[in-house]
Amino acid sequence: MDKPKYLWFDAQGNFDRFSNKDSIIYYLDKTKESGFNTVVIDARGLNGYANYSSNILPSARPNQDWDYLQFFIDESRKRNLEVCVSVTVFPAGRPFNRTGVVYDDNKWDGKTAVLYTPNGMIDIKDDTTKVAVFLNPILPEVQDYCLSYIKELVTNYEFDGLALDYCRYSGIDSDFSEASKKGFEEYIGKEVVNFPTDIFTWQKDENGEFYVNDGELAPLWYEYRSMAIHDFVKRVKEEIKAIKPSIRLEYWNASWHHVLYRQGQNWANKNYDPYGKYPWASKNYKNTGFAEHLDRYMNGAYLERVYGLDDPESIEFAYEKGKRLIGGDNMMLGSIYAQAHDIMEDAAYVSLEQTEGLVVFDILQVIKFNLWDDFKRAIDKYESQK
Repeated sequence: MDKPKYLWFDAQGNFDRFSNKDSIIYYLDKTKESGFNTVVIDARGLNGYANYSSNILPSARPNQDWDYLQFFIDESRKRNLEVCVSVTVFPAGRPFNRTGVVYDDNKWDGKTAVLYTPNGMIDIKDDTTKVAVFLNPILPEVQDYCLSYIKELVTNYEFDGLALDYCRYSGIDSDFSEASKKGFEEYIGKEVVNFPTDIFTWQKDENGEFYVNDGELAPLWYEYRSMAIHDFVKRVKEEIKAIKPSIRLEYWNASWHHVLYRQGQNWANKNYDPYGKYPWASKNYKNTGFAEHLDRYMNGAYLERVYGLDDPESIEFAYEKGKRLIGGDNMMLGSIYAQAHDIMEDAAYVSLEQTEGLVVFDILQVIKFNLWDDFKRAIDKYESQK
């Protein structure tokens, strides 16, 4: 069987381009001709709006009289392209222009992330430096909401894989709400006397830059947040497989595992134990690894150097580390960012050679830098050497 070769059709960055059926047809033809065999279609964006016909989410395309997702699926099938549908899971708004689900409906008041900043607590809705407003993953009503649109997609459309994107906390400063404090106290079985300073404090370095100084409870806090994401991913798997057992659960995130505790993303398997290697890791942090709950993992090696197994900033290093941390629990695909356009041919070839498939993000840069031939050469080279 051919290795999967994905091209991501980002909905937001290509909004106008893919509001036209002829344009979708043209670029699906280009995708097929270049050697890709799978497309990723965004069903839900950072603002929480739907690029499909939804009874749960507001439409991202209210003036369009055809179903964006269904048209992509139908045209992809005509070209024997598999379809992976992606959803941004916990984001539900854009702070820079105050648009999105959380600004449209006050039922989300109190359910968005509370940020612990050097200047005190702030609702993420009011922080214009953030790329998105994240709902608080610890809240049962938030998890149920996210499951509801995921199940709607899996029930109403026929596609091959569901990719979870932004299925995480926004950052180390999130979430410090009363609900998260209470949940943490229940998790560790004792009261947190000084919250949040028992977890960490903000300090300034010699250049006046703020950094996090971990407190006594920091490792348990990072474990607690990672377990929340682990449990949600596991629940998604169980819910979608109950509807359609054949559907793949997929997940994208960045390859640099050692810093993703800040977002609660432990994509490793449970045999990988960072305790003792890193000061942030608790004894039981390894139990938050969710590799076993995925069918495919998109290892986002968004780096600018391709080669160097001893170079932590190389794509080769990221893939070798990824295979070690996953330990065969799922199919790991090499994921690259086409913005680094001058290395794409080599990056694509190495992805195919050293992992179980290729994911290219995204078609916007492929068009901008005219990378079609670069990817075709890489794919043809790999295929000819199989």
